[in-house]
Amino acid sequence: MLCIWWDQEGMVYYELLKPGETINTDHYRQQIINLNHALIIKQPEWARRHGKVILLHDNAPSHTSKPVKDTLKNLALEVLTHPVYSPDLAPSDYHLFRSMAHALSEQHFKTYEEVENWDSEWFASKQQKFYWYSIHKLPKVGGNV
Repeated sequence: MLCIWWDQEGMVYYELLKPGETINTDHYRQQIINLNHALIIKQPEWARRHGKVILLHDNAPSHTSKPVKDTLKNLALEVLTHPVYSPDLAPSDYHLFRSMAHALSEQHFKTYEEVENWDSEWFASKQQKFYWYSIHKLPKVGGNV
């Protein structure tokens, strides 16, 4: 499973889970902390200018648990409400993963490390306009719900 956070500038943070790994409250909470560190390193000017980050994530139990909500609040990360059963509003689903799936169609991996390397190279190969387009398409897609 690929857990991913990105914005109109590009990839902010991602984590490729090992086979059999799942996301629980503690794991997701740690990912949010790691995301915050990545934001500080990769987007310091944005944080200084705007003072907040808005996350769009679904309503999975690990995302809505009290420890995660407390962590989000402590880190001043705001959550954009995601309508239930609306994957068409998730830019990762309608744009990023669709593009990845197309690129993956001819790939065959033997090891976890090969998958990790491919992911890293694929993200690096995408120009900023790839990410910008999807984020700016969100209001148009959201208006259709």
